[in-house]
Amino acid sequence: MRIAIVGTSGSGKTSLARRLGAQGRLPVVELDALNWGPNWFNRSRGDPGRFVESVVAAITGESWIVDGNYLLVQPIILARATDVIWLDYARHVVMRRVLSRSLTRALSRR
Repeated sequence: MRIAIVGTSGSGKTSLARRLGAQGRLPVVELDALNWGPNWFNRSRGDPGRFVESVVAAITGESWIVDGNYLLVQPIILARATDVIWLDYARHVVMRRVLSRSLTRALSRR
């Protein structure tokens, strides 16, 4: 099983990926973790070749769950995915989640 989870920021992609990964004992690939380097270096823009290589390496296995929306690698991921979950919530739900996450990260300095 190879699952791609897509949706807007704050839709719960990472949370769902982690829950499904734990439940199904599947490796979870968080695209944000592959993209963002030290000092918020954006690999998809600053070093796109390396970003693509890291994603390709992460999805070579026979089973995985990927969460994220990066147009640069989306065709590669979708070509290998057996299933796609698209999270599409109302704006007020997403905004509440984004604000809560941002506040939590600011307070914890993550």
